[in-house]
Amino acid sequence: MDKTLLIMAAGMGSRFGGLKQIEPVGPNGEFIIDYSIYDAIKAGFTKVVFVIKKENFDVFKETVGNRVSRHIKVEYAFQDMDDLPDGFVRPIDREKPWGTSHAILSAKDLVHENFAIINADDFYGRDAYYVVSDFLDKSFSDNTYCVVGYRICNTLSLNGSVKRGVCHEENGYLTDLIESKVEYVGERIVASPLDGTDSFDISPDTLVSMNMLGFNTSIFNYIEDNFVKFLNDNKDNILKCEYLIPDTVFDGMRNNFCKVKLLETSAKWQGITYKEDKQLVVDEINSLIASGIYPSKLWD
Repeated sequence: MDKTLLIMAAGMGSRFGGLKQIEPVGPNGEFIIDYSIYDAIKAGFTKVVFVIKKENFDVFKETVGNRVSRHIKVEYAFQDMDDLPDGFVRPIDREKPWGTSHAILSAKDLVHENFAIINADDFYGRDAYYVVSDFLDKSFSDNTYCVVGYRICNTLSLNGSVKRGVCHEENGYLTDLIESKVEYVGERIVASPLDGTDSFDISPDTLVSMNMLGFNTSIFNYIEDNFVKFLNDNKDNILKCEYLIPDTVFDGMRNNFCKVKLLETSAKWQGITYKEDKQLVVDEINSLIASGIYPSKLWD
């Protein structure tokens, strides 16, 4: 079954070459994004769509796209800050992109099959791709999406706090997701909600979202239809507001438009949240190469 991996990479920005998304972490200069695509191919994905800034197209294609396009179909979507509903104009002082929902919407004309989304700068682990791929192979009569849940103990940095979406579920379906700052406090794991409510302890097995979600194409129309409302609701914060996919999904859940299956992966997340994290990522990848999970030269 055809399925697409949508990689949100517009945040790479004009300093391409110096951001964490493209820090070499493999023995032959591979980036985290290379391992993501390699794992996706193993799990049965048939196409990759990169969401990037148009001005980065040439350098991105030369640096990443050309080497993976020999192994999987590759297309590019451009997240344009001026791509707004009729009647709206980007404020001249607005500098940051409109957020992940807007990024996904930019790929609407390229994705006609079930798809998963990931961040360009996160190493998700192969099991997560198999988990979401299996979900996307199923046919649902309603708008059932999914979020891949990681055990919090598999996603923490030893170098400081991280932002995670703490998941709550009922009968296997997501009921709440509390965006929180999570960190070790001694031997405890403490989540501090970003909305300022009281902190709480969580167990090492608590599932959290790492922004790997699975959708069918119905999500595009929902994002598009609600973009006007988002812009109107944020008139007083128009320079900084972000149209984020977790908020869009929860809005869909509240309006009985969709439901979200909470899946569990045993994978271990890796990422470069702090500069000290890079060596940990490099060491993990070298360990996976030594155990035969990856070849030393990924794309040979």
